Amino acid sequence: MTVAVIADIIGSRRLADRAGAQAAIDAAIARVEDDRPAAVERLRATAGDEFQGVYPDLPSALRAVLLLQLALPDGIELRFGLGVGPVETIMSAAGEIPEGPGWWVARDAVESVEAKQRRAAPSARTWIVGAPEEDAGMQATIDMANAYALARDELVGAMSERARRLTYGRCIGRTQADLAREEGITQPAVSQVLAGAGSSALVEGFAALETGVTV
Repeated sequence: MTVAVIADIIGSRRLADRAGAQAAIDAAIARVEDDRPAAVERLRATAGDEFQGVYPDLPSALRAVLLLQLALPDGIELRFGLGVGPVETIMSAAGEIPEGPGWWVARDAVESVEAKQRRAAPSARTWIVGAPEEDAGMQATIDMANAYALARDELVGAMSERARRLTYGRCIGRTQADLAREEGITQPAVSQVLAGAGSSALVEGFAALETGVTV
């Protein structure tokens, strides 16, 4: 299984500092890959407001997307289309061109999540589509992953920037005491922020995707 990921910036035309936003996204991508290396091809900016990357499997892609959502500062958001299927690179005079079913359905996934934002699920940021050749078992996995992603996006979308920082830290195994020192607050205050944001569900879900072991 290979997963192509297309991410685009939400409301990019309304950003007062487009270059600053790009730099913040690049920094967040680098941080995620430093903390939890997972990508076959790290997300990188392409034309317009898009980023593209490739992951070896669906759990890796879902972990990376969650950490990236948590790492972004207030005012900058991405939507993610995950395409499960083969990918390849075609060489041309203009350079490398991503190609293959994984990319085609990743594009479909981006369009799907954007449509969901406009209708029944405004907090949706992530959607997954499988290539037509994927078997019924994989499609069932994708359906369950989409249900998980919708619930996960709802929690992340309601978080403060501090809650996202703390949740990120817990996902990668940092202790509440360490996070409290970094934030300049008490450990009980960290616990209160995490509890109020529903972070424990995200942390447990991340651990299940990563190793199956509680963080």
